[in-house]
Amino acid sequence: MPVVAVVNRKGGSGKSTFATHVASWCAREGLAVMLGDVDRQQSSRSWLRRRDASLPTIAPWVVDQKNVLRVPPGITHVVLDTPGGMHGFELQRIVMFADAIVLPVCPSVFDRESAAACLEELANQPRVMKGQCRIATVGMRVDNRTDAAQVLRAWAAEHKVPMVGMLRETQVYVRSSEYGQTLFDLPPERFKFDLGQWNPILQWLEPVLKPVAVPAPRREPILAQRRPSVLGGRPMNEAGRTAIAGGLSGGLMRG
Repeated sequence: MPVVAVVNRKGGSGKSTFATHVASWCAREGLAVMLGDVDRQQSSRSWLRRRDASLPTIAPWVVDQKNVLRVPPGITHVVLDTPGGMHGFELQRIVMFADAIVLPVCPSVFDRESAAACLEELANQPRVMKGQCRIATVGMRVDNRTDAAQVLRAWAAEHKVPMVGMLRETQVYVRSSEYGQTLFDLPPERFKFDLGQWNPILQWLEPVLKPVAVPAPRREPILAQRRPSVLGGRPMNEAGRTAIAGGLSGGLMRG
């Protein structure tokens, strides 16, 4: 079950916006996806309650008889929206379950410093070091009239982490969230530019969300080795056998 976690220690970095969009894209692709809200503010859960039933289904957590959050039956993909300030054991638990972690980062120096501290802690996690949990960043609320994109790319290069996309500052995200929607639920011809900004992000996520099944190695049948014939490799016809038998008997008689 692929798990994508959206992580950043700083609140207001766009985690819920990013998480709801990834879950919505999965639902549009026909994947049975759950949006798990680990954040105390429950922003993603509130967004789900506003989502119209006619839109592609995104499941929430279910609460079992012991009041424990569970993944509902039939779910194949999970997107986790995590709280700000996550570190230590809480962050380790996310890394243990996640196949990919995305850090949304806004251009301000405060956001970049907070994300850098989170990246440093993530880099020391065993599953990250082994490549079992992939890490990437995404620029959020980027004003195209400024050098914010260049600043974020330079920051990512400095910290040796991929910056897989930039999402511009636009009211489309704010307005669509009020109705439990995302860009992927809106008419694509009206939002070509903003949808285009998601393409490199989804290209990075797709191997995680849609892993290619590796075929089992083909086992060749093991045949018992035949002992080579003393008479050569090719089978002999009846005439050949008669000739050899005659030669052998003639030799014996002469002896």
